[in-house]
Amino acid sequence: MALEKSDKAIVKHFTDFLEYLEIEKGLGNKTQETYSRLLNKFSGWLKSNNLENIKPHELTNEHIWDYRVFLSRNINKNTNQPLKKITQNHYLIILRNLLNFFADRDILSLPAEKIKLAKQPKERSVKFLDLEQIERLLSAPDAKTLTGLRDKAILETLFSTGMRVAELVSLNRDQVKIKSEADKKELEIGIIGKGNKPRTVYLSERTISWLKKYLETRTDQEKALFIHYRGSKDSSLRLTSRSIENIVKKHAILAGIPIFTVPHTLRHSFATDLLNNGVDLRIVQEFLGHQSIATTQIYTHVVSKKLKEIHRKFHSEKRLKD
Repeated sequence: MALEKSDKAIVKHFTDFLEYLEIEKGLGNKTQETYSRLLNKFSGWLKSNNLENIKPHELTNEHIWDYRVFLSRNINKNTNQPLKKITQNHYLIILRNLLNFFADRDILSLPAEKIKLAKQPKERSVKFLDLEQIERLLSAPDAKTLTGLRDKAILETLFSTGMRVAELVSLNRDQVKIKSEADKKELEIGIIGKGNKPRTVYLSERTISWLKKYLETRTDQEKALFIHYRGSKDSSLRLTSRSIENIVKKHAILAGIPIFTVPHTLRHSFATDLLNNGVDLRIVQEFLGHQSIATTQIYTHVVSKKLKEIHRKFHSEKRLKD
């Protein structure tokens, strides 16, 4: 079918594009919110350059180049530094998806491959904690207090499951009910992960024990598993991702472990620990809920480094007799 020119400006297609992502691509609400925010950057740039009425077929390579220059010189208000390459690419990827949407709807526009991404370092740095540091972190909360017991349960759950922080805050207390004797030793729960993908996570016996102790202190009717206490046990709300981040950072400082420690550090530590203990990369991919094995492969260089150290220690030529 021949592509046709649209008589609507690019920005007038945004609503249809977001609905397309929801219905045909199955993207969740959080992802759609992120895409909407990324689109706002592009629409703001169009407006500032008197291009708010530009139609899809009128978008040129020069426009894309000018937008890339704008992104590279844009200053992050929080850090007062230029946008990182990976952040610039997030804005460019949303444009690629928009152009793919036009093509899918037989609307004439630039091909998506015309948008080149900014070059990034080939290897991503994975920051994780060793088991001794994990133990110090898990022991940092004062479990004799309400908030300390809650924080202990949060940290244990993060390391036991390798969940993302957004997945953790969406948990409800009825998901961790002990229904049988078997559940006391190992409980598995279904969650909805990134991109609305369902997966199973597993709670260790130790984690179940701390969750049980924590839930026994709850007298409120809030359905959320992890709540924010406001002066009393009965005045509470679901914790946010930012709240969880602050909790992890607080106890990382108390434990005297690296300051880079955030909830995702526990996810990295969970994955690295599995690989160090010989778990297959494909299995780790399932545990983490990665859509692509390539995402999980960021951990392999960590394991490879350990294997190299083991080889040097136990298979050295110095150990051989002449």
